[in-house]
Amino acid sequence: MPAALGFATIALFLLLTMTKRVSVLVALVVLPVLAALAGGFAGELGGMVLDGLSKVAPTGIMIAFAVLYFSLMVDAGLFDPLIRGLLRLAKGDPMRVTVATAVLTLCVALDGDGASTFLITVSALLPVYRKLGMSPLVLSGVVCLGAA
Repeated sequence: MPAALGFATIALFLLLTMTKRVSVLVALVVLPVLAALAGGFAGELGGMVLDGLSKVAPTGIMIAFAVLYFSLMVDAGLFDPLIRGLLRLAKGDPMRVTVATAVLTLCVALDGDGASTFLITVSALLPVYRKLGMSPLVLSGVVCLGAA
């Protein structure tokens, strides 16, 4: 029964968000609560919510802080020397930029934290990709492969 209720909740979420009847945020908040009430978990709902929030909140706070921090660092020009160095080494060659992206991603990914790998690598290299007219999809694909 709980598995069927979960699949029904996911299907309803997809239906409502893809047809644009409900925003994603509203659907993510309201639908699980309604499914829990329909499944007879009303008495356990408070504990489930607290358990879920206590597991997710530290990661959410860390990601929010990291986004603010690295956005500030990009605006302050922290990554400008790296970008200039990569552009000098790449000499406008997209293949060299792609290889440099992979090398940088592998170096940053050594700490084992995927979120910081994406934040640092994309923050540093997105201006390079834009300046050379390269597709950001290449950047995201190479970073995904290197961070995995």
